Amino acid sequence: MNADRWELLTVSASERAILEMVMIEKSYRSGTLNIKALGGVSLQVMPGELVAVMGPSGCGKSTLLAIAGGLLPPDRGEVLVTGKPLAKLRGSALHSLRRKAIGYVFQDYNLMRTLTAAENVALPDELSGMRRADARRQAQHALAAVGMGDYADRFPDQLSGGQQQRVALARAIAGERRLILADEPTGALDSTTATAVLDVLRHLVNQGVGCVLVTHDATVAGRADRVVTMRDGRIEASVGVAR
Repeated sequence: MNADRWELLTVSASERAILEMVMIEKSYRSGTLNIKALGGVSLQVMPGELVAVMGPSGCGKSTLLAIAGGLLPPDRGEVLVTGKPLAKLRGSALHSLRRKAIGYVFQDYNLMRTLTAAENVALPDELSGMRRADARRQAQHALAAVGMGDYADRFPDQLSGGQQQRVALARAIAGERRLILADEPTGALDSTTATAVLDVLRHLVNQGVGCVLVTHDATVAGRADRVVTMRDGRIEASVGVAR
């Protein structure tokens, strides 16, 4: 896989953060218990920055990503993506921002079983109104970038877990996404493929995309620009990675 073959439109960087999370709080009910998943978390991600989020299971990492991507509303606090406050967007406006600006790599892949790899990758752009031919062409480029170009016509059930993960990544990077949120994107991959996937993410970040990557792997975190460590629903540390 050669990240330089991925044809993308350069995203110009600005001084404004692509992602701004301000004092985010989120709790869940479990029977009679109130479990605090996030307790006053603030995070900024700038254009051209790859941020790795680490911490023990249950510390709030996946909840952080879900709120950043507009998939889950916070109880308190504010989330802005490309300067737009998500709380002020309703219905189709929120869906449009998520499809056009945010690429999300789910830990469980979240592929539609009745669609081929190419159809899965093209779906968000087609739903946003892009011509089918353009969306499919863009999907093919994204699949090629993650080494899945020869599997475009395969259905998810015909792919291994690692291959499905790469299709999910292709769906996240297709188009002009400004923010990529990835939950353990290399967890199901062998070391060679994981390195290649990280190369693709780094290539996109170098073009001005912002990326938040949740991982348990210190080697993966070492490819980031900054490592944020969480514990008990709070950010414990935020440290730049020496190059």
